[in-house]
Order: sequence, then C-alpha cells, then structure tokens
Amino acid sequence: MQLQGKLSVERMCQLAGVSRAGFYRHLVEVEPDQEEMELRDAIQRIYLQHRRHYGYRRISVELRDRGMLVNRKRVARLMHEDNLIAISPRKYVATTDSGHDFQVYLNLAARMQVTAVNQLWVADITYIRLRREFVFLAVILDAYSRLVVGHCLARSLHSELAQTALKQALELRRPQPGLVHHSDRGVQYACREYAELLHAHGIIPSMSRPGNPWDNASCESFMKTLKREEVYCREYKDYDDLSRHLEAFIDQYYNRQRRHSALGYRAPADFEVAASAAGETSAMTAAPRMSFFQP
Repeated sequence: MQLQGKLSVERMCQLAGVSRAGFYRHLVEVEPDQEEMELRDAIQRIYLQHRRHYGYRRISVELRDRGMLVNRKRVARLMHEDNLIAISPRKYVATTDSGHDFQVYLNLAARMQVTAVNQLWVADITYIRLRREFVFLAVILDAYSRLVVGHCLARSLHSELAQTALKQALELRRPQPGLVHHSDRGVQYACREYAELLHAHGIIPSMSRPGNPWDNASCESFMKTLKREEVYCREYKDYDDLSRHLEAFIDQYYNRQRRHSALGYRAPADFEVAASAAGETSAMTAAPRMSFFQP
C-alpha cells in the first residue's frame, strides 16, 4: 500500500489494533474519494506485479486477501476505466513424435482421481522460438497442485532433455513407489532410457491416447500460461537470456505467486502448504481413487 509518512496502512492498522478490512470500510464511509484512489492504486499495483496478466477475478481475490472488501463488478469497472486489460493469449502449437517402435502404456491418468501430492505427475515438451534458433522446454507438474517439480531447457529434442527434467523432479520430491507418470507417446518418454529411469524409482508409466490432448490437460494448460504470460511478452537476447527468465517465471512467479483458478485462486506452493496443514494430503500414505470403467 501507499506509505503514509513513514508507516504503511498495514502497519498503522497493527499499531491501532484494527483490521485492514475495518479501516477500508471506515474509509468508504468518511472519505469515498480517498477510498476510490486507494482501490485504484492497489488494482494497478497488483496488475503490474503480475505482469499485466491478471484479470478482474484474480485481482478481486488478491484485494480480499489484503483486506479490501470489494466485489468483482466494481473491480472490472475500474479496470475498464483505467484500461487495465489482461493480455490475450496467442494460438498454442504442440508437436509430438510418436512414430517409434518403443512400448506404449495404458492411460492410467484418465482413470485417476488425485487426492494428494506425488500420486500423479504429468510431463510435456514445447518449443520456443528465438531470433536464430528453436529451443525446447520439458516440464513435469504435480497434477494435484499444478506445481512445476522439474524442468529443462535445451537446444535439441534429444532424450536427455526429458530425462533431465525427470531427474530434477525426483531430486526435489523423492516420491514413494507407486507414483504414476503421465505423458504423450513421444519418443523422449517412450525410449528405453526414460522407461528404465521410471522403473528404477518405482514409477508407473501412463500415456495419452492417440489424438486426445485432453488426457494431458493440466500440463497443456501450464504451457499455454507460460507462452502467454512470459514468452510472448518478451524479446530474448539469446538462449542464456531466455533461460534466466524461464527460471524466474517458473520458480519464483508461477509456483509461488500466480493464483490458479483450479486451486481456489491460490498459488501451487501455497496450495500444497494449506492442504498439508489441513491434513488433506500425505505423500507417504494417501492413495488416489481409481475407476476402471472409463474408455
């Protein structure tokens, strides 16, 4: 919030023993013009903090978390008046090379109802165009929290690209045997080296059905977010510049700050903490629900 002398509104509320929500209710009653300016200022700060990609719904949730009780319609109106329009997505393109003779696996992900972390990981690869080359990004998400648990950027689609992302995820999460790993049928995931790495850690492979992108919807959604909110918004100098920005976007922004509608407008890391504190999930004992009657 805007500083009042040397103290912020939050600090003054603490010293006075009142809530921020109470302060803003009082402000609406006695100084409506000042309250309007404070609200507009907060909206603009949130809009810029989240790289011009938050719409009125996410900004409304953020405002409520800060103690500013305001409905979505008012936020939408003020954003429209101030020309704060969330950046629109571009068309997303995905490619998969499934023309290989390696083994493909049953689609288990379509039959799972995930109830905790480290039950289902989803993996995917996308390309990013730089000025003089195409580069490739492999990611792995935990399907329960949408947290990116592993990622790797490389200049070619060799099998080591996907393996490096998987190794990073294994080092970070150290999952128990029985985790399901879901991907498309691309050669990077079907090759012998990748299958052996999964087997060595007691991980069960699962693969999408041909021509059915919805099987991997959560990972596809992340890739669209990455392209829309980071890649399409910048001109990268080179591969190293791209690598630095991707690292910051994934680890600092997406995992820890960006609110996800499917998570009750919480960031993935916060969602995991909240679920753990509420006793809703345990990586050691929780088990997913399965259905064997889906096609």
